Amino acid sequence: MQGYTIRASCRFTFPMPRPPAEKASAGDVQAFLQRARAIQQFSAGRPRLVFAVDATASRQPTWDLASELQAGMFRASAEVASLSVQLAYYRGIGELRFGAWQADGDALAKTMSHVHCAAGRTQIARLLRRALKQQSECSARALVFIGDAVEESAAQLEELAGQCRMRSLPLFIFQEGADPDARRCFEAMARISGGAFSPFDHASAQRLGELLGAVARYAAGGRAALEHDRSAAARLLLEQLGP
Repeated sequence: MQGYTIRASCRFTFPMPRPPAEKASAGDVQAFLQRARAIQQFSAGRPRLVFAVDATASRQPTWDLASELQAGMFRASAEVASLSVQLAYYRGIGELRFGAWQADGDALAKTMSHVHCAAGRTQIARLLRRALKQQSECSARALVFIGDAVEESAAQLEELAGQCRMRSLPLFIFQEGADPDARRCFEAMARISGGAFSPFDHASAQRLGELLGAVARYAAGGRAALEHDRSAAARLLLEQLGP
């Protein structure tokens, strides 16, 4: 077992006097509130999509791939309606993050470029609970999840998928690799939630990009938008979504 040496140091300093803080004027406060309301209204008028990615240690190549492909979601949805996307991910020991709603691919790509994967177990249940909690405040039309493993109770995840269906939050799950246990769980979750499932690998990055684009069209315009999309990815989703 590898040993670790912990070093600590302590230094006492005396606080330096601080200059008096500048008080915001009434005009500054009013301008800030107006900007905040404008941002909220800008996002509120757009259909929303939660873009969730497993960011545990083994996922760095997939995280980088997702970062490259996510801009295609905005381009694909633009034909139907402007989309607002929220990045969500888990990594490390109990870290779960839900970002701000982004209205363009460049902003989301910049956010993703600052994130690095860290070792840890899957936290899919926590992620779904958080997504369900925010549905009453800012309803999303779909949740995309990209991952390769399940290290949690499949029964619990399927129950949460059922809650997603009740809250009109279909799950579109894209699995990297071929772990059979993960596949069974992911397929069940997608089916129960009213969404769709598909595997992919790094040799089929284009396929994943097409699938993300098809989900974006669905989030922006519903089933009708998918029916006007003649791509193989759209047909795959339609077959699983049912009539």
